[in-house]
Amino acid sequence: QAQLVESGGGLVQAGGSLKLSCVASGHFTSTYAMAWFRQAPGKEREFLATIIWADGGTYLADSVKGRFTISRDNAKNTVYLQMNSLKHEDTAVYYCAIKRSRTHIGVNYYVYDYEYDNWGQGTRVTVSS
Repeated sequence: QAQLVESGGGLVQAGGSLKLSCVASGHFTSTYAMAWFRQAPGKEREFLATIIWADGGTYLADSVKGRFTISRDNAKNTVYLQMNSLKHEDTAVYYCAIKRSRTHIGVNYYVYDYEYDNWGQGTRVTVSS
């Protein structure tokens, strides 16, 4: 059974760094892109970053640009989220997601959660102030 498994969350002090990993295991028929979202208590799920699997092109939300970096290792079927200069407001559950195919001509990057096909179970990040 194909699944996504996130890891790397935890407790960190404000100003610190964490690197999240998401491994795609099992058989995914295809991969167009993978992405990271987060959901803080009482808030809607928020797009953070996405990466195109074939060429590594990336797009990040303005809220994390300059602090977060998304990358992937095709051989390991793994996507990463490097998070630096963490703030208390970064506290959330972080999810990775996979989009199996490109669905809109002229659109490279997808930022809405409903556009993604499969999700991991999430990993919790807590940033102490």
